[in-house]
Amino acid sequence: MVIGMTAGFEAQLRAVSLRVTRPRLAVLTALRDHPHIDTDTVIALVREDLPSVSHQAVYDVLRALTDTGLVRRIQPAGATARYEMRVRDNHHHVVCRSCGAIADVDCAVGHAPCLTASDDYGFLVDEAEVVFWGTCPDCVTNRTPE
Repeated sequence: MVIGMTAGFEAQLRAVSLRVTRPRLAVLTALRDHPHIDTDTVIALVREDLPSVSHQAVYDVLRALTDTGLVRRIQPAGATARYEMRVRDNHHHVVCRSCGAIADVDCAVGHAPCLTASDDYGFLVDEAEVVFWGTCPDCVTNRTPE
C-alpha cells in the first residue's frame, strides 16, 4: 500500500468516527481497486499486504464500513454478497447471468430515486434498487453455437 494514497481513506474513516487501522485501509484499497468483489476476494487482496489478518477481522471491517455508509453491500438474487465504495448516488447494477460480472448503471432518468412506485403505501421513498440481468459482452462472444 502506497503511503499518501490512503490519506483520503483516513479522512473518511475519521469522518464517521472509525479508528484508522491497517486492515480498514487495506479493505478500502481493495474495494477501490476492485469494485463489486465478494468477501473471499477482499480477504485474499487484504492478505497480500497483511498476511496474518483473520477472516473475522475482514468481516468486521466490512460490517463497520457498511454500517457507517462508507461501503455498500449488494447481493443480486442468487449471487454472493458483493461490496463497493460507490455510495449515496442511487445507481443500479447490471449482472451477467453466465459469469456473474457486475457493472454500475447510472440512474436512468430523473432525480433519485430514479423510479416512482405505483403505490408507495405512505413510505417516504429515498432509494430505488434495480438490477438489470443479461449476458456480458465476453460471455456473448465466447458463447458456443447451439
